[in-house]
Amino acid sequence: QAGEELKAACARRALQLQEMGRRERLLRAAAGQAKEQLESFKTRVMQVCSPAAAGKGVTEQQVIEKVRQISDESQRSHEREKCLQEELSSRLSKEKEVSASVETFQKSLRELQ
Repeated sequence: QAGEELKAACARRALQLQEMGRRERLLRAAAGQAKEQLESFKTRVMQVCSPAAAGKGVTEQQVIEKVRQISDESQRSHEREKCLQEELSSRLSKEKEVSASVETFQKSLRELQ
């Protein structure tokens, strides 16, 4: 009976090892696929960010720096746009004030005549 239990335990262990091996192969395949996708993504990012550097061996750090640079430029553009919107709004308000003053002045002139 002990021999049968030992055989059964060995059989279960063998099945577990086979399953672990299958999972390891799947994980390795998935990791390889993820690496290929990352390389493809990196290449596409560099093509968009810097077409001249797209075909060359570009490091992840270079990609990160380029994306950071573009992000910073975008942020500055948004800030500049906000400032210009505020300036435009201010000028429109002043223009309305001046128009109201001109209308008041014209009304006063008409009343004097």
